[in-house]
Amino acid sequence: MDAKIAALSNLRKTDWDDQLPFVTFNYNTSIHSSTKQISFEMMYGRSPVLPFDYQDANVTIAYDSEHAKKLSQFLSKLNEQAKINIIKNQERYKQRYDVNRSDSSHNIGDLVLVKTLNIRYKFDVRYEGPFRIIQTITPKTFIVQHVKKPTLYRQVTTDVLLPIFQRIY
Repeated sequence: MDAKIAALSNLRKTDWDDQLPFVTFNYNTSIHSSTKQISFEMMYGRSPVLPFDYQDANVTIAYDSEHAKKLSQFLSKLNEQAKINIIKNQERYKQRYDVNRSDSSHNIGDLVLVKTLNIRYKFDVRYEGPFRIIQTITPKTFIVQHVKKPTLYRQVTTDVLLPIFQRIY
């Protein structure tokens, strides 16, 4: 959305707030990849009238006593379909994510390095340690203790752990 606002704004980017209605209308009238639905239709139960659509000069409004019921049913069907599409996409995203994921298992007593989370400079240390796993809180959460500084403890998750393997000669 930022790129759309930037593209429509002037060179100095001082009129970005004037572009918000156009960008939000574009966003709300586009098919979203996760729901496979148009947000406008899910909200109002009808297709949006776009600026370039043909519009009749004479508009007749007919009263339909069943309209509220039909609209409610239509919106509930749209929402159910959107939920199904979101669940399918979440599963697809998870499968794509899990392809490169290894299911690492750590045991009490294992030596590990802990990833440094706030790296500020290019040559900062990427991993700290060595640490020894002393307690398992959950299958993916551990308490580690620094090997050389026994008073230093940390609670960490598997995504920041790098196992240390001993060389066998």
